[in-house]
Amino acid sequence: MRLSVGVAVERLPLTKPFHISGHVFTESPVMVLTLCDGLHSGRGEASGTYYLGDDIPAMTAALETVRDGLASGMTRAELQQALPPCGARNAVDCALWEIDAKRAGVPVWRLAGLPEPKPLLTTFTLGADEPAAMAEAALAYGGARALKLKLTGDLDLDIARVRSVRAARPECWMAVDANQGFEADALEPLVAALMDCGVALLEQPLSRGREADLEGFNSSIPIAADESALSLQDLDGLVGRFDTVNIKLDKCGGLTEAIAIARRARQLGLDVMVGNMVGSSLAMAPAFLLGQLCDVVDLDGPTFLAADRRPSVLYADGYIDCPEQVWGHRAPSTAPIATRLQY
Repeated sequence: MRLSVGVAVERLPLTKPFHISGHVFTESPVMVLTLCDGLHSGRGEASGTYYLGDDIPAMTAALETVRDGLASGMTRAELQQALPPCGARNAVDCALWEIDAKRAGVPVWRLAGLPEPKPLLTTFTLGADEPAAMAEAALAYGGARALKLKLTGDLDLDIARVRSVRAARPECWMAVDANQGFEADALEPLVAALMDCGVALLEQPLSRGREADLEGFNSSIPIAADESALSLQDLDGLVGRFDTVNIKLDKCGGLTEAIAIARRARQLGLDVMVGNMVGSSLAMAPAFLLGQLCDVVDLDGPTFLAADRRPSVLYADGYIDCPEQVWGHRAPSTAPIATRLQY
């Protein structure tokens, strides 16, 4: 049975500019893929990976190389061989999971052999800003139980940021994300200051390609690999350098490889984290299923958007929950965009 292949490009505005090391974002451009056989449909949303040049034109071009195969019934296994890890493969893979689940009459989690989904404690991310502004933002996340702070590599300013947020929210679990912003000689004073502030996780302090600089560094805080862990092939090289791998579906090319990474990470003795590129609830839903296998969950992407899709994931008391009708089971609502998010 041939499939129709629909592609839409959407630019989802953020409520305010979002700052990380070396970048400022004001919107989240996404590609939405829909596959339909006339009776069942499947959807996937991808943002790509900005620091790899995997943007909307790149994703669109990649999709065109497999469009005919998709229309002819390409499987998820065939997709893994047809495209490398990228945003386009993520969108296609998620769409295939959903249409396959509908055809089988079971939810995606069951089809994938994952645990039955339950609400997950998620971090809420604070963009890099002046220390007082970040403390104010932390207070605005009144229901949050876990926070993640973006750092920029300015050691003194970053330490001030962490101290300010910790003073404002002493009860929260806290992680920091450097987005490759530091040099190796800053690790020791950075970790010492983070320890003093009760920070529980340090994400990607050094640039991709500098992983060997972490060998022999005895960190008192677990270090997570993000940009250093793009796909399954990077995983073995993390051992002895990182403690945790941050899996993002846009980086690794979909739920299929994400599940494989999580299971391989466990075999290697690594903890597992799920993260996201900023996107709507349609992008969070497959990652939420992966989150059932994870130690740390960072799925707050829709909270940065001026509007989300409907139906949407739910945030309450520091947790994310994903009703089954959002993706992967029942037919979606025809209303694509909801009103501005309320916190």
